[in-house]
Amino acid sequence: MDEGTPNQLQPLRRGYATRRVLISLLVAAVLLGCGALPSVLPARYAYFQDPAPADPWTPKIRGWQSRERADRGEPTPVSAPVPAETSRERDALRAKYERFRRAHRRAIAREVAAWIQAQAPEHYIPDGAFDHWATTEETLEGNGDDCDGLELLVFHFLRDMGLGDEKVYRAIVHRPADGQHHMVTLWFEDPTDPWVIDPTGAMTRGMPRMSEVPGWVPLKIFSDEEEFSVRPTLRGRELAGETGGDAQDLASAR
Repeated sequence: MDEGTPNQLQPLRRGYATRRVLISLLVAAVLLGCGALPSVLPARYAYFQDPAPADPWTPKIRGWQSRERADRGEPTPVSAPVPAETSRERDALRAKYERFRRAHRRAIAREVAAWIQAQAPEHYIPDGAFDHWATTEETLEGNGDDCDGLELLVFHFLRDMGLGDEKVYRAIVHRPADGQHHMVTLWFEDPTDPWVIDPTGAMTRGMPRMSEVPGWVPLKIFSDEEEFSVRPTLRGRELAGETGGDAQDLASAR
C-alpha cells in the first residue's frame, strides 16, 4: 500500500491532532464535579462564542439562571465604562486615577479570593449523587455548598464591587486528564486572558491568569442572564471551525 509522501501526510497529521484535542475537550460528563489535580494543555481560547444549538450545558445553565433571578428579585447593578488611557495622558490626573482604580480592583479581587478559599474547608458541602447548582440564597441558607454554590459568592461580590458586569462571569472548567469539572469565577480585565478565582482551591490558589493554570480548559462562561461557549484556538484559528461538524456531532450524542 502506498503510504504517501511527507508533504501528503502532513495535513492528515495536523487534522488527526486537531481532532484528538477537540474530542478530549468535548467528551465530558454533563454533571459538574470539583477536581483537584494538575496536568498540561495549551491555554489559548476564543471566549464569548455563541453556544451551539444542541449545547449540552445550555439547559442546566438556563435552569440555574431562572432560579437565581427569582431568588434575588432585583436587577444586577450596571458598571460605568472605564475610559481608555492614551500615551499623551500618561501623567495626567485621568491616567493616574485609572491606574489607582485598576490596582484597587485587583486588590479587592485578590482579597475575595483569599477569603473564599479560607472559608471553603468549613462550608464546603458536596452534593452527593445528584449535582444541583445552588442559587445564592440556597448557598447562604444552607450554610455552604460545593464549588458551584461557593463560587456564586465571588461572582456576585465582584460585580457588586464594580469590577464590571461585562467582565465578571461564572465559568465551567474541565480537566481532560481525569474528566473532572469545576466552577470558578473569571474576571476579564484582559479580554483574552482572564484572572481565575477558584472558590475551593481545587484548581488553583490565589488569583492567577487562565494561561497560568495548566491542565484545565474553560468550556462555558455565563452570568444570570448570558451564556457563551469557549473554544480552543490553534495558530489563531478556532478548532471547531477546522473540524467541521465534529463538535456538533459530539454534543448531540451526549
